[in-house]
Amino acid sequence: MSNERLVYVVDDDDAVRRSAAFMLRHAGFQVRPVESGVAFLKLAKNAERGCVLLDVRMPEMSGLEVQQEMVKQGIDMPVVILTGHGDVEIAVQAMRAGAINFLEKPYEKEALLAAMEEAFERLENDELKEMASSEAQVRLACLTGRERDVLDGLMTGYPNKTIAYDLGISPRTVEIYRANMMEKLRVRSLAEALRIGFAAEAGDTLAAKPTQH
Repeated sequence: MSNERLVYVVDDDDAVRRSAAFMLRHAGFQVRPVESGVAFLKLAKNAERGCVLLDVRMPEMSGLEVQQEMVKQGIDMPVVILTGHGDVEIAVQAMRAGAINFLEKPYEKEALLAAMEEAFERLENDELKEMASSEAQVRLACLTGRERDVLDGLMTGYPNKTIAYDLGISPRTVEIYRANMMEKLRVRSLAEALRIGFAAEAGDTLAAKPTQH
């Protein structure tokens, strides 16, 4: 049995598939390129479990629609989303739906490999699947009100300029709050900060549900 870790590269752009496959294979991953979300769903139900590098903008089915269908069909594979420039709102939607990370095209090889390493860590250790909401809430408690406001804006998918307008402050001030927020949460990427925010949000939702008698 092969010890290689399998990555499904799902993208309708042949050049993107080839490039990602080349980088991943050279880093020791096994790669299965797939030309569309529809094709991936057809094979995934009975395929070997792995991680998915999933483009968000594809014909027939978008990456978000593929994600939703994976949940419906019980296809439990960690997803890293590929987005175009300016698709932060879509990336946020994908993470809210369970993606563990997103990469903005064009991405660096190091960023791709780091995202896939994290995906396989999640695949191989079910305890890491979801950060405990209690832990997330503890980490958010160290933020100031303004830093939390900025995180809430990012969780909605807003760019810095929109957050600045809504809060009545300058975009530069938003950048400062954002940098402070990420430092306090001990994260290096927006994706990591969003995961903490969504984990805490999920805990709040569960706590708000009425108890059944």
